[in-house]
Amino acid sequence: MITRSSTALAFLLGSFVLSGCASTYYNALENIGIEKRELLVRRVDSARDAQSGAQEEFKDALEQYRALVSFDGGELAKTYDRLSSQYDRLEGEAKLVRSRIDGIENVGSALFREWREELNAYSSPDLRRRSEAQLRETERRYEQVLTAMNIAADRMDPVLTIFGDQVLFLKHNLNARAIAGLDAELATIESRVDALIREMDKAIAEAEAFIASMPDA
Repeated sequence: MITRSSTALAFLLGSFVLSGCASTYYNALENIGIEKRELLVRRVDSARDAQSGAQEEFKDALEQYRALVSFDGGELAKTYDRLSSQYDRLEGEAKLVRSRIDGIENVGSALFREWREELNAYSSPDLRRRSEAQLRETERRYEQVLTAMNIAADRMDPVLTIFGDQVLFLKHNLNARAIAGLDAELATIESRVDALIREMDKAIAEAEAFIASMPDA
């Protein structure tokens, strides 16, 4: 189990990874009882939470856009400001998702490299075969969750682009005529967001299946 103090140290040591000293970082964590396998599960869990958060932000952004499209009076500037602020949050959530996926790939590469190297240390052929079979199965599940997360993350980019274009256009054309023209884009945005939400659902499900498959971490 990771204690509060060990978790704090893990965050502190994260700078080693950013500076390219990944081996130093992982060695330091192992010295306080945090193995790469456990860290991988925790990073998948964090990435799942990040995707869940991003999913909600995209849903909220769609609602803000719908509110602007159906604007029928009131303070137009405030309605636009809510959409603009929502877009800023979307960008932040998208960056967080990408960062969490990078973290999974980093520790995953280190874990599987070490695991393969240590297969040669077995003197028992039976134990070596069992460990190798477990390695292959873990890698398979790892690739599934990573692929699903990357597909969902890639889907964010075109949706962000569409929202960004709309926010930028309205920034300089905030009037009734411009608002009336938004309706033409609504169906496209709804379709893209719906597709994104479905991919995120798949990624979240894959993450949960991966975590459940490694109960000892």
